[in-house]
Amino acid sequence: MNFLKNIKTGKIEFQLAPMVDIVFLLLILFMTAYVYYDMELAMDITVPRAISSQSKKRLPGEIIINISKEGVISVNQKVLSYDDLEQMIMKISRLYEGQPVIIRGDEYSYHKDIIRVLDICAKSGIWNISFATVKGRED
Repeated sequence: MNFLKNIKTGKIEFQLAPMVDIVFLLLILFMTAYVYYDMELAMDITVPRAISSQSKKRLPGEIIINISKEGVISVNQKVLSYDDLEQMIMKISRLYEGQPVIIRGDEYSYHKDIIRVLDICAKSGIWNISFATVKGRED
């Protein structure tokens, strides 16, 4: 049996259609990444610097609680009162045991606002809490 007789030998050509598909997929990827990057910048929160800061892998389903320097709390770009935050955290803790929470407090926010959010998490039974910082030298 000769399997090579059906193979056509000829000039290899560059296929344009798959290349256009790849370019469009990359464009969509970068547009999506920019939207999330822009949403994070729109929060106007500057997290504090820490020398011992460690980067950690993001876990699926993490709740990121943002606390501005004025004490305004937001989750997913939705401004919440302390009561609304407590209700939301209570519901989530009942559904998902061990739910991770990241607190992004502005470096100039008041300590009492962050403690109040920590109290809400503790009251709801959430203990997997991290604080967002940026690695760098303290000023």
